[in-house]
Amino acid sequence: MTSKETKKKPAKEKQKEVYGNYALILHNDDVHSFDYVIDALIDICDHDYEQAVQCTLITHHKGSCDIRKGKFEILKQMKDALFQRELSTTIDLQP
Repeated sequence: MTSKETKKKPAKEKQKEVYGNYALILHNDDVHSFDYVIDALIDICDHDYEQAVQCTLITHHKGSCDIRKGKFEILKQMKDALFQRELSTTIDLQP
């Protein structure tokens, strides 16, 4: 193993530790307005306006969008808060 590979391996381990291996997925519905979903993403997921708009558009056109990646515990709190606003989300394990 070269010194270059040695340096990269701990960084990858650290990244998994910080970000986790989960994604919070928003699913499309025909009930809520774009503004409602955008406001929820800003309030709950700490998105800026542009990011919230992009995630909402992707969800609308593709049926779903990963709106946040991270540790399960943090995503679960966001999922519960979005559920309170009647938005459909799931948490998926990422490879």
